[in-house]
Amino acid sequence: MAEEWSDVSAALAHGEWTRALTLLDAATGPEGQVAVELRAQAAYGAGDLEGCVGAWERLYAMRLDCGDPVGAAAAAASAALFLLIDTGLMAPVRGWVARAGRALEDVHEPTGASAMMAAVLTYERFLSGDVDAAARHARVAVAVGSELGLSLPVAFGRLAQARLTILGGEVEQGLALLDEVGSTLMSGELEDLASGMLMCEVICAAQGVGDHERARDWTVVMDEWRGERGFGTIHGRCRLHKAELLRQSGPGSAAEAEALAACAELRPWMRREFGWPLTELGTIRLRRGDVSGAMEAFDAAEHHGWAPQPGAALLTLACGDPDAAAREIAAALAEPAHVPSKEQPPFGELRLAPLLEAQVEIAAVRGDTETAVAASRHLTGTARRFPSPGREAAVALTDARVELVTGHPDRARDRATHAAELFDRVEEAFQSSCARGVLGQALAQLGDEDGAARSWATASSGFARFGPSYWARSLTRPVALRSAPLTVPTRPALGGTFTATGGRRTVGFLGREVVVRDLTGHRALARLLEAPGTHIPAIDLVEAGPTQALCVDHGELTTRRGPDAGLPVLDERARAAYRRRLGEIEADIADADVRGDAVRSEQAHADREYLVTELARASGLGGRERTTGGSTERARTSVTRAIRYAIRTLAEHHPEAAAHLRARIRTGTYCWYEPDPAAPVDWVTRELRAGR
Repeated sequence: MAEEWSDVSAALAHGEWTRALTLLDAATGPEGQVAVELRAQAAYGAGDLEGCVGAWERLYAMRLDCGDPVGAAAAAASAALFLLIDTGLMAPVRGWVARAGRALEDVHEPTGASAMMAAVLTYERFLSGDVDAAARHARVAVAVGSELGLSLPVAFGRLAQARLTILGGEVEQGLALLDEVGSTLMSGELEDLASGMLMCEVICAAQGVGDHERARDWTVVMDEWRGERGFGTIHGRCRLHKAELLRQSGPGSAAEAEALAACAELRPWMRREFGWPLTELGTIRLRRGDVSGAMEAFDAAEHHGWAPQPGAALLTLACGDPDAAAREIAAALAEPAHVPSKEQPPFGELRLAPLLEAQVEIAAVRGDTETAVAASRHLTGTARRFPSPGREAAVALTDARVELVTGHPDRARDRATHAAELFDRVEEAFQSSCARGVLGQALAQLGDEDGAARSWATASSGFARFGPSYWARSLTRPVALRSAPLTVPTRPALGGTFTATGGRRTVGFLGREVVVRDLTGHRALARLLEAPGTHIPAIDLVEAGPTQALCVDHGELTTRRGPDAGLPVLDERARAAYRRRLGEIEADIADADVRGDAVRSEQAHADREYLVTELARASGLGGRERTTGGSTERARTSVTRAIRYAIRTLAEHHPEAAAHLRARIRTGTYCWYEPDPAAPVDWVTRELRAGR
């Protein structure tokens, strides 16, 4: 039997995860502790997160039964670590750390298990926003790990200390600590998975503070490193960091290709945290001018319990509804989403900075000087406390927008020029083009038409690196993306057509018929038109339409449609694991309520909502849990945005039909089509399949 485990270990050492699992499955006799631990490692490498965590859970029980509390605690801490890395579910993490702690109640000397418990608790508390507890656990992880000569808990603790120092406003000192951790990663002291995860953390910390040069350098290092040693989520995470840099510098096609590939690679491992790559994909598509594609990606991220802001609000702006965009970004700022995320600052002012930048942009489009000025002042204060080249550039651009909207084109010209120079320096071509667009508007107001034309031409050339001239078309307009008002026809209509065949939508109205690409919003509209006056919950409209999967098929980037497309498929074992975690979450909620910990209770309720939704999808159940406000609000936002974009797109081909729908469709938590009593329309809305 020892020889069999030797073969498995050799397969693991060469990254042959499937072969290792095959060897384990072929072994005779009951599976012992050694085999279970090897299975946990092999399952993770093969993309079976549930199999990995389940193996650690079994090993915990086996060691506890054998009277090995230290070994049981180590297995429990490992289960917690893997749940922490990829699920974004903090309640189960806390549950497994608690099991490890109970196993060690009668063990009074420091152990590797206690060091790893401290490391896991450091990040559980960090991601939950408990700064003091995170710092306390980090000190324990470093102290115990150093005493026992264990590099992993020491590295986790020191990296957390670096991030906490940065978020505490001591940016220079925190970045120095970050570099120290980086040196450890390059020394080869850590195992490959830990090295890759911590490199990702270093990049996220640098990006969060706006130090794009440091993030770019580490992304290059990680990309070179992962080719030979990366496994599990490392390849996908590295691709996503490359996509983030390309989203800033272009070309947009390369950014989208990397983001799509990252989504395909990360899907087997990530659960709730899968919203991160989906949000990045949506942001890239929006910058490329693909509003429909951005909408699909953002909606998918929201369905994973992620908050795709500020991208979703900017998407609403791009759909021609600046007032709705303003409400959306204001809500995101008033109640920032408490999604545990290692990829963005989980708390503090830096978490709000991107939201404030978007709020200034939206307010400037609306001419809302009060909001623009207030958001700009808030952002300036953040930049003073957390200085970086990227943050300075962002503040210069928001200042330029504010000066323009408050009637100071000369000051707007100076700040926009400075912003463009700074963005060029940090290789953010898209934002540099935005700054030059504002510069053109300022020069035009100052009467320098030639200068304005040159600035707009340069901006247009920069936008071309990302995709179609979607953004360039709005350069010369003071209100960048507001749709021109359309007049509702006064001529009565007796009939209308709104049918779909093979991905195309036929729209007939007032004697004219057009064929357009069928969009998600069109399908929602069809549901409303076929039941005039009926109030339909927005959440039903979300569930009715197919979603788009983002995948790589035989090396080619493709899409696939279906009711569960793009979602991890849960087998019975995975569903059983989800149900066990629901039990852990219920216990966590009860404990939090007893302790009066409202933040922890809210977080655990969000975890429960996510798991209930995933189980409903995986089981093919008809309907999502309807008692929670989160799902309802996400459905309302998604459907409203999809319908408005569909109508705006239709206006390019059939303005009369679009005007009628804009006037008669009501959206919100409930949506309905309100017929015009003076000119009722009898809509034909049958859905046909291609070839029928």
